[in-house]
Amino acid sequence: MIVDAHHHFWDPARADYPWLTDDLGPIRRAFGPADLAPLAAAADVEATVLVQTRSSVAETEEFLEIAAASPIVRGVVGWVDLTDPAVADAIARVRSGPGGQRLVGIRHQVHDEPDPNWLDRPDVRRGIAAVGRAGLAYDLLVRARELPAARRVVADLSDVRFVVDHLAKPAIRRGADPAWEAGVAAFRGRSNVWWKLSGLVTEADWAAWRPADLRPFVEHIFGVAGLDRILFGSDWPVCLLAADYKTVVATARTLVAELSPAELSAVFGATAIAVYDIAAGADLRAAP
Repeated sequence: MIVDAHHHFWDPARADYPWLTDDLGPIRRAFGPADLAPLAAAADVEATVLVQTRSSVAETEEFLEIAAASPIVRGVVGWVDLTDPAVADAIARVRSGPGGQRLVGIRHQVHDEPDPNWLDRPDVRRGIAAVGRAGLAYDLLVRARELPAARRVVADLSDVRFVVDHLAKPAIRRGADPAWEAGVAAFRGRSNVWWKLSGLVTEADWAAWRPADLRPFVEHIFGVAGLDRILFGSDWPVCLLAADYKTVVATARTLVAELSPAELSAVFGATAIAVYDIAAGADLRAAP
């Protein structure tokens, strides 16, 4: 059994996605549950976490409705305005709507903010603290530039569960990323941080990448975080720029092939269930 802890849905005909630029033409179309279902089934994926794509409460509410009607989407990482003084009330309103019990986390596209220290802002920190008090995880979408601020916020808000998306997007296509390596190493020993094994193929050369290109970065995270703090995500459909869904799952399996059965179970399911407190988690843990 696999839990895909990171994928998206979107429809450019219905909403604006500023990051979905012309160079991402192959994925500038609608992707929804009907597209994912056969791919997930073929890869033995039984549960997923649907992650926000734009700064929109309306999108979060729509995703929760999808989750409520879906046998596979067990959690949603949504968006609320962290700088809103009433952010706790905003979270409560979202949770009171259809599918609200499937809200498992909040995310903001921090790496698109002009200020690399955006996470240090008092209003942002107040918002993240409210996320934690609501029992939700906070997904960190950052690159090397934002890692110092991210390290400070996870240290200061030690009661919040943080999940770093895409291993903080190392510059894999360059072959090495010293700033990323140093930034990640500073998280060693942080017991409230988990790392998502996702989004790596699109940080590599889209046309010529190999699993061996990803391995040094994955092994660096293993050394910093430990195997019990890694969870798998496909980053579909963004991954389609470099690889199909089946290949992404197979590549993740290749990168962790030397792990024990218990460690594999954690990476591909148990850790995601625990860190996101996924709805119906007990049923998933009991699944054969």
